Amino acid sequence: MISIRWAGRNMRPAYFQIQDIGGLPMKKLSLLIALVLLLALPAQAAQLKFKNVSVHDPSVMCAPDGRFYIYGSHMQAAWSDDLVDWKMFSKLDKCNLQPEYAVEFKEALTWAETGTFWAPDVIRLSDGRYYMYYCCCEGSKPLAALGVAVSDSPEGPFENIQILLKSGEPGYDATVYPNAIDPCVFFDADGRLWMVYGSYSGGIFLLELDPETGLIREGQEPYGLHLLGGNHSCIEAPYMVYNAETGYYYLFLSFGGLGVNDGYNMRVCRSKNVEGPYEDAQGHSMLDCACKPGNFWNNDDIAPYGVKLMGGCQFVPLSGENSEKAAIRRSPGHNSVWFDPDTGRWFLIHHTRFASTGDRYIVETREMWFNDYGWPCAAPTRYVRDDQLPEGQAFEAAGAWKLLWHGQDVNTVEHTSAEAAFAEDGGVTGAATGSYALDGEGGIALTLDGVEYRGHCSIGYDDDQDEFVSTFTAMSEDGRTLWGVRATGQ
Repeated sequence: MISIRWAGRNMRPAYFQIQDIGGLPMKKLSLLIALVLLLALPAQAAQLKFKNVSVHDPSVMCAPDGRFYIYGSHMQAAWSDDLVDWKMFSKLDKCNLQPEYAVEFKEALTWAETGTFWAPDVIRLSDGRYYMYYCCCEGSKPLAALGVAVSDSPEGPFENIQILLKSGEPGYDATVYPNAIDPCVFFDADGRLWMVYGSYSGGIFLLELDPETGLIREGQEPYGLHLLGGNHSCIEAPYMVYNAETGYYYLFLSFGGLGVNDGYNMRVCRSKNVEGPYEDAQGHSMLDCACKPGNFWNNDDIAPYGVKLMGGCQFVPLSGENSEKAAIRRSPGHNSVWFDPDTGRWFLIHHTRFASTGDRYIVETREMWFNDYGWPCAAPTRYVRDDQLPEGQAFEAAGAWKLLWHGQDVNTVEHTSAEAAFAEDGGVTGAATGSYALDGEGGIALTLDGVEYRGHCSIGYDDDQDEFVSTFTAMSEDGRTLWGVRATGQ
């Protein structure tokens, strides 16, 4: 008889006893022991290896064949068939988007006094061609050019059509007018084509475009309609989507500086009208979101505005978990969004830095759900394909959890998780006191320290622990974002 005593959260064998072996040869006995130990150990999912790419400010586009493309600063671009694994196909020193970019975009580069490009956006119009809205900016001043180029292929080469906007010309007031960068081009619910753009300087602006030509419609103010920001507020990376179920336009933004220690974080506001006014969950008008006159680049002035989806964060390992990785994510931001019309699923694509690697960055995809209050909640773990999920693994609520609140600040130091215990009867103790309830359809409702949250449960891949775990993402009615990841080894 072979008996095994187990100990610890990870169910490691503390010791085993061998009794009554009945003359079994030692070699066979050793094999038998090894087999018993192997079968008795809990099943562990194989470690996933993401094929990461470095595309700063990734703007996503899905081609008719189902392939995804992301386009970023410095002519970086990559493609994926599943939003999980990516393959780079362009960067500035091997610019397949336009090998002769210095000649093709000479006018814009000369105006901006630079040799590189910042965040572009690509959209396919009714003629079946791909229109790339590019921008050039040196960075130390709001001298920028924003133009449009076209290609028959999403991989280029893109041929310049014309410059649409310039900023920094004589008479330009950088506290009032936008820096002409960070375009996002989109169709509204009525089929009208728009471009939202801008960064720091005078804020975020909106212009209507001609859906046939992709050029700016006549009869508008030179820079368009002011939506938010000003006085050199640290706000950029506007990205607009419309949700037909809620009836809202959602304007995603990045607050703070983009460096690893500068507090970049993703936020969102919404409006029933594409032209605004936009509000956050607390009812703040985003028209009021700006630095005070003369108080340039002061994040304290803008921090109260917008629903914060994600900032720098770390899930702190609990007792018995692997503490060697415990990644510290910093300055996640400049996101884009993709909606799958066939499945109704939403995805958030953004770049992320890590405390351990400085200003290097990778692209991450997170699934996103709209909660009962009508706000998007992003998953605490990276998206993996459905066929990568362990078969039959169900969501488990009871047990030890790591809870992480993202706060409302522009945090240059990561927010960290705290431990809480979820009981079988729906009680919560530890980092917060209260209750939780599941609706059986993926929804979760929590009341913690008197605050009600609504969100979504899922099985996610904990890349700190290399295991699939139960997770949830939730938000309060006034826009406080809460993430939960169940501890491994339970």
